[in-house]
This record gives sequence, structure tokens and C-alpha cells, in this order.
Amino acid sequence: MIRERLADDLKAALKARDPARVSTLRMVAAALKDRDIAARTEGAGGPVAEAEVLTLLAKMIRQRQESAKVYAEGGRPELAARERAEIAVIEGYLPRQMEAVEVEAAVRAAVAETGAASVRDMGKVMAVLKARHAGEMDFGAASGVVKRLLG
Repeated sequence: MIRERLADDLKAALKARDPARVSTLRMVAAALKDRDIAARTEGAGGPVAEAEVLTLLAKMIRQRQESAKVYAEGGRPELAARERAEIAVIEGYLPRQMEAVEVEAAVRAAVAETGAASVRDMGKVMAVLKARHAGEMDFGAASGVVKRLLG
């Protein structure tokens, strides 16, 4: 499980006195704890499912990619480098990302399974993809493939 691996890696980073890794892992742990608390207030008992953890990690990576881009454009290479270092740590907890060919095959399978015929059915297709490929697929790219196939 990701949570257990995260806790073990945080202990190892603390022992190794790796402040950048410790900071990133603590940030991820805090985000997971916040999400668990939000789920409890929404009435969904215990910790969130593994698929939702993967989605949260992917979201954190996208946020850091955007920040790194803004920092680089703003002439702050040291901050951009820090964001990229955080991305590298977080990516270690995600499964291998699907290649474009694999994304297209998964989208075609989801379209066939849902019987989607037009762009109006895009939500159904994306729901199937998110349920099956959380953390391993870039859903922004997948939505473009869905639009192209259904359009």
C-alpha cells in the first residue's frame, strides 16, 4: 500500500537526514490526511481508497509542474528546481505512466464497453477510465483522445 510505503520512506529519509525528501514526504502525508478528514466529513468512513490516493498524487504532480513552469518563466530557476525535485519524489509512488498507444487502446476499450456514440457520452467513458487507470493515465490527454474518437 502507498501509505505504508510512504511512512517507511519518511522514516528512512529522517534517518538519512535528507531534508528535501523529508519535506516532500511530509507534504504528501499531510495532503493524504486532509483528504481522509474530508472523506470522513462527507460520510465515507475510514481512509480513502488507493485509487483516490493515486489521483491525489497525480494532482500534486500537475500542480508542481505548473509551479515549476511559472518559476522558470519568472527567472527563479532555484524554485523551479525545487518543484522538479518534489515531482521526482512523488512520481516514485505512482505506477508506470501509460504510453500514448496504451492510452488510445484503453480509450477505445472504454468507448466500446460503454457504447458511447457521441461527445455527450464522454462522461461515461472518462468515469470508466478513471476507475480502471487511476494514477497511470494522464486524463487530460485521454480526454483529447475521447473527443477525437467520439467527435
